[in-house]
Amino acid sequence: MAQFDVFLAHNSQDKPQVIEIARHLKQNGLNPWLDKEQILGGDTILEKVTDGIRQSKTGAFFISPNGLGNFQENIELYTVINWFLTQQRKSQGFRVIPILLPGVAKVPDKIDYLAIWRWIQFTKSNDEEALDDLIRSIRGRDTEVKAQPVIQTPDIPIVIQLKPQANQTDNLASEKGIDYTRLRDLLAAKNWREADQETYRVMIQAVGKEKGDYFTSDELLNFPCTDLRTIDHLWVRYSNGHFGFSVQKEIYLSVGGKADGKYYEKAWEKFGDRVGWRVKINWISWDWISYSDVNFSDTASPRGHLPTR
Repeated sequence: MAQFDVFLAHNSQDKPQVIEIARHLKQNGLNPWLDKEQILGGDTILEKVTDGIRQSKTGAFFISPNGLGNFQENIELYTVINWFLTQQRKSQGFRVIPILLPGVAKVPDKIDYLAIWRWIQFTKSNDEEALDDLIRSIRGRDTEVKAQPVIQTPDIPIVIQLKPQANQTDNLASEKGIDYTRLRDLLAAKNWREADQETYRVMIQAVGKEKGDYFTSDELLNFPCTDLRTIDHLWVRYSNGHFGFSVQKEIYLSVGGKADGKYYEKAWEKFGDRVGWRVKINWISWDWISYSDVNFSDTASPRGHLPTR
């Protein structure tokens, strides 16, 4: 049973405003999760944040002119989204409420997939109308809401589409003129093996090489962003959030890795164990292990198992 009514995910620079909002929520009988109150000295921050989200009925994601904090973007955002997906698959409720603090008019393009949920906008620090709206939304009471635009196919790392429909159009944008239609069709058909091989083919093509060539570190670090997002968008969407680069990034960060382009051996080994790329401390070699030896079910294979390295 949930212990908290709402998890308050925010940039540390916005803490004074968030603390004031939390105070108002408490005055109205709600129990918010706030890092300042729930994380004590000596606690493992990642573990406490993850538990806090899973113990909450609602995830409130604050957006301000200060942008997203590093922890807010790399940990809280992905954990909130993935918990929403997990609860949806279990037919259980978990509400996500984007909150725009003063100075922000809309959900930024970088995270515009949050616009699938109606957001609450604060026009000033003590915006009583917005506060009342937030309280009603957390409690789940029937309220009149303004219809916000639903972004069905954004060019972003994560897409919250639990059951893709055949008549919906994917964003297949490419900086290099690459056609991602075949990759999309293979993923839609749940043909994981062929989709994995097609992913290598389009990626090696994007860096100007031919099939059979290897990637260099520089090529991966400077991989075309639009193409990377398109590939990830397709993997995440058609696996219901089970596979994809953004899923792998979340797992890598959770085991101590850093998104700075450097190599961290221990984190990489833990990541390999988590996604099933290492078995009893031995790395799987895709040069000699047949695809028939691997279970490519999106529910049976470890989360983040695909695309392969």
